[in-house]
Formats: sequence, structure tokens, C-alpha cells
Amino acid sequence: MNDGSKDNTLKLLKELAFKDENVKYISFSRNFGKESALYAGLKNSSGDYIAVMDADLQDPPNLLPKMIIALDREDYDIVATRRVSREGEPPIRSFFARTFYKLFNRISKVELVDGARDYKLMTRQVVDAILDLSEYNRFSKGIFSWVGFNTKWLEYANIERASGETSWSFWGLFKYAIEGVMAFTTVPLVISTVLGILISIISFLYLIYIVLSTILFGNDVQGWASTVSIMILLGGIQLFSIGVLGQYLGKTYIETKHRPIYITKETNIEKE
Repeated sequence: MNDGSKDNTLKLLKELAFKDENVKYISFSRNFGKESALYAGLKNSSGDYIAVMDADLQDPPNLLPKMIIALDREDYDIVATRRVSREGEPPIRSFFARTFYKLFNRISKVELVDGARDYKLMTRQVVDAILDLSEYNRFSKGIFSWVGFNTKWLEYANIERASGETSWSFWGLFKYAIEGVMAFTTVPLVISTVLGILISIISFLYLIYIVLSTILFGNDVQGWASTVSIMILLGGIQLFSIGVLGQYLGKTYIETKHRPIYITKETNIEKE
């Protein structure tokens, strides 16, 4: 999959395809993102077993024989991989990654395995089930878990990529995490609703206190600072709740457009 890269990726893919007719490639019209590339690869696959792996060799190819044996001889539909260490990764990034997995598993019915990679081998049945979930806003880690099936996990220590650098920035990973939360749970909406109810109750009780205080003691001027603080707090909670609601509404709006997940500019896969 060439996800709109501006280097020599497409040229190298063409050279490989020229040498080996089994090599198939798809080049996008622009960069559509990891999720679109993953979906396109699965959609255009035709084998009984389908493997997903990165091209930078962070996903060790020597695990493939073990994966095939597990699907052939054991009662598994998916053989997935997870990193048991994060050596070479910035500590702050590792901390937030682990925190995300813990938070996600607490608020969602879909369970994500800490350190899980997209590197996996699946049967045709699993891939077909994944392709049935054709939503535009995709979070593959959650989708792989949501479809179920018997899964075997293979663990390995983190491996440095053979060349190049990651294109994922901290902000990019943060947005991707938000995508995952929004895609598989409505808990943020529940949180904003609960906050609204609690603040309303507190505000009502405070209103009663002010009325009684004014009637009994005539204190109708005091409390200016606390009033301003409460107004700022309420304003912040309102903006937070509107933002959460806007995220869900925005994703619903995008889904209703039914835009293609990707656009192919060039490929050597013959259409049936």
C-alpha cells in the first residue's frame, strides 16, 4: 500500500511487481491515512490467510511461520502480536500509551490488549467480517477486537525500525486515541450529562443558600468572587460538554456523506 507517499515507494513497488507477478500494489491519489490503507489492503486481498504488517521491519517476519502453524494446527482464527517492552520509545509516550489502554478498557465494552500491534495473520472469515464494518471513521485496533473470533497472542520485545522515522507525532497519536474512544463508547456523553446534573443540583442548593442568607442576614452583596468562580466553572463545563457532543455529531455528519474510504490512483490489480 502506497498511502500517497512522496518518496520512491511507488517506484520500488513497480520494480518488485515487475520482477515477481505475485507482488500487487495500490497507490492512493493522496495520503488518506493508516486506517484507509489498512482497509484497502484487506479489501483487495484474496488469500485464505491474510497477514498485516508494516514495511519498516518493526514487525518481525520470522514470526510468520509460527502464525501459520497456529492457524493450521490449532483452533485459532487470528494470530496477533503484542510488544512486551517499549525500549527505544520516549518514556512520556510510553506512559500515555499505557494510560490510554487502561482508560479505554474501563469505559468501553471492547477490550484492547496493551502493546497490541496491527501485525497479525487472519483467516478469510475474519477479514470478511472486518470488511463488513465499512464505517468511514475507523479504529482498527477496536474493530479487530470487536469482531471476536479465537485469537492467539505472540509476544516479542520492541524492535527498532530498519530505516526511516515514525510519522506519528504526539498530537497525532492523541487525536488517534480520541478517535478510538469516540468510535467504541458513548461514555464521554454520559460524563458530560452526569456533570450537568451534578452542577445543576449544586447550583440549586447554592441558590437556596443565597436566598436564605439574604432573608436572614441581609447579605446581598457578599460572594462576588465565588459567583464569578462558579460562572467560569459552569462555562468551562458547558464548553466541554458542547465539544464532546460536537465530536459525536461531526462524526455522524461525515458518515452520512458516504465518502469513499480511499481513492486509488494506480494499481496493478486487475478488476474482475
